[in-house]
Amino acid sequence: MKKYNGNILILDDDEHVLMTSRMILKNYFETVDTLASPKTMESVLKQREYDVVVLDMNFKAGVTSGNEGIFWMNRLRQLTPHTQVVMQTAYSDIELAVRSIKEGAVDFLPKPWDKEKLVTTVLNAFQQARERKENRELKTRQKAMNHHLNRAQHSFIASSPAMEPVLNAIEQVSATDANVLILGENGTGKELVAHAIHDRSNRADEAFIAVDLGAIPPTLFESEMFGHEKGAFTDARETRIGKFELANNGTLFLDEIGNLTPALQVKLLSVLQSRLVSRVGSNKLLPLNVRVICATNATLNDLVRTGQFRQDLYYRIKTVEIQLPPLRERSEDIIALAHYYLDEYCKHYNKRLTIGESLKQRLIRYNWPGNVRELQHAVERAVIMTRNEVLSEADFQLNVSPNSNGSELNSFNLSDVERDVIRKALAKCNGNLTRTSEELGIGRTTLYRKLDEYGLN
Repeated sequence: MKKYNGNILILDDDEHVLMTSRMILKNYFETVDTLASPKTMESVLKQREYDVVVLDMNFKAGVTSGNEGIFWMNRLRQLTPHTQVVMQTAYSDIELAVRSIKEGAVDFLPKPWDKEKLVTTVLNAFQQARERKENRELKTRQKAMNHHLNRAQHSFIASSPAMEPVLNAIEQVSATDANVLILGENGTGKELVAHAIHDRSNRADEAFIAVDLGAIPPTLFESEMFGHEKGAFTDARETRIGKFELANNGTLFLDEIGNLTPALQVKLLSVLQSRLVSRVGSNKLLPLNVRVICATNATLNDLVRTGQFRQDLYYRIKTVEIQLPPLRERSEDIIALAHYYLDEYCKHYNKRLTIGESLKQRLIRYNWPGNVRELQHAVERAVIMTRNEVLSEADFQLNVSPNSNGSELNSFNLSDVERDVIRKALAKCNGNLTRTSEELGIGRTTLYRKLDEYGLN
């Protein structure tokens, strides 16, 4: 039998209860300690952190009020607030049970109990303790990333007139909890905008959870987004917290929302409307306090019109809509962005490089079909591969025609242009789909969809 890496403390004045509890729980947990008196509890808690404490409610002979247990539970929560407490007593009283849970107990165990009841109760408390610990660790990591996120704010380089509406929208919407829909081509920085909104909001110290909906198989959507209980389905070997729960009190960023099937759109809409989520395999509804920001490169208006995207979900997620311009419309930002990424990668690869003047003009004239992401990758490659101290055009692989009057295009139809670009990228990468998706600045799921759409398989 697999044992959980957990620490359990049984605190009871009945030696038989202590011995029996330890014998049973030892089969399930690595550490099971017992204590006959709460007077030594403080010194024991200083030596080890417990996931669950099973605490008796009465210690003095003839006393059945439960006040002792409540007192020691409150003291225990002061000493170790993250420990889950299960109260037990030989005097099964509903009012006492309700009171103990109101005071902070996770569950109530009346004596005499049977083995199954004891094991189930403690295992449930342990799972809750572990989930809360994971949430605390996530928040700790999030706070540790604040420095990085603050730098991300400064790297949000946007001095071009085309970016003024975006900056104004970020400033206005950040202080609210309104749902935001960010539209724009792949690689324009939609997640960076979502980060900027989160960093300036009242939720900045809470979790920012990003999810690429295009990368989640439909069969795993509910498990990934809502979580599941152990045993809910064949491969559910342990309880899992969903993305909505992880983002609770913080921000949930849903990228590629245009890729959701109609059936999954219904499930997402239900959660957004009710602000309640239920894990797969559980009937318990968990309240949500989460800010939702969505993004897509798809034209949702067209998908709504053709019935591929639900209109009610569309209006639910776009309280505020932000349209990100492509990099080719932000020529004033190109050199500043190039310098930013050059500084980053020079530090990373321990080099000292500058950008030549002729290269600057070439970068400004280039069309950047992959937008900022393409620029970032192009600069990194140049830093890695160059043998010179000054970067030149020879250090960059700018294969798509630069901005011109359009005479170099065979067609002005956007679908034809996109099909041609994908075909050229496939040829350049010798059919390697991973490299092709990176070259185009799109995800593999999006590339598969476009290959089917344009018959390029």
